[in-house]
Amino acid sequence: MSIMEPKYIIRVVMDTIILLTVAIPILLFFLLGQPVERGFHCDDESLRYPYKDSTVSTGVLYAVGTLLPVTAMVLLEGWRARHQPIGKSVRICNRRINSWMWGCYTAIGVFLFGCACSQLTTDIAKYSVGRLRPHFVSICNPDWSKIDCNKTHYIDPIPCLTPKENHRMKEARLSFPSGHASFSAYTMVYLAIYLQVRFKFKAPRLLRPFLQFLCLMLTFYTTLSRISDYKHHWSDVLSGFILGTVVATLIVSVSVFC
Repeated sequence: MSIMEPKYIIRVVMDTIILLTVAIPILLFFLLGQPVERGFHCDDESLRYPYKDSTVSTGVLYAVGTLLPVTAMVLLEGWRARHQPIGKSVRICNRRINSWMWGCYTAIGVFLFGCACSQLTTDIAKYSVGRLRPHFVSICNPDWSKIDCNKTHYIDPIPCLTPKENHRMKEARLSFPSGHASFSAYTMVYLAIYLQVRFKFKAPRLLRPFLQFLCLMLTFYTTLSRISDYKHHWSDVLSGFILGTVVATLIVSVSVFC
């Protein structure tokens, strides 16, 4: 059965516009955004940890967090389309879009929209708060000769020897909330719920909960690595995890496949 209605073209156009509306500010934050510059107390030992490379790099985070759910959606939507009693396809610009492709478009589109919402919310918080990372002092390399440092002294502005234009200086002020935690929580919690809804075929009873457990463990490992790498304070990680989980739950609750 094939359905050709203008509403499908309008839907695709509107989906694209809405997704870009959320995604473009993320790019602007990355290219032009400057976080709030806050100082620190001389006796704050939580900012004096050494700089370490990330155990889970940003590239790996985005690759796994995006490709794993998308692959699962392509496979499960394909299985669902094949086992539907009545297949349904649509026509857009005189091209036939079968039910599998339309299902993938819907599922992946909602997922990516949620990714953008989670990332934008995280960025707004990061740039508005400007919390210093645990390795801030090692990145800033303060000029202590210009600082009257005693236990009660609050240093603001901070005379850093590292140029302000250095990208690590900007990153050192973006601790709250953890972007790794929010992104990994969103993608893996979303995938776990998606598996609960779409994993309908006959399989060993424990396979679905096992896959859901793996999703949550990937998030758990990623969030813990941010603490051990001195990239975030524990409260940053917890806040990021809660943020990602809440966004995933909200997006799933209003998505078309639930």
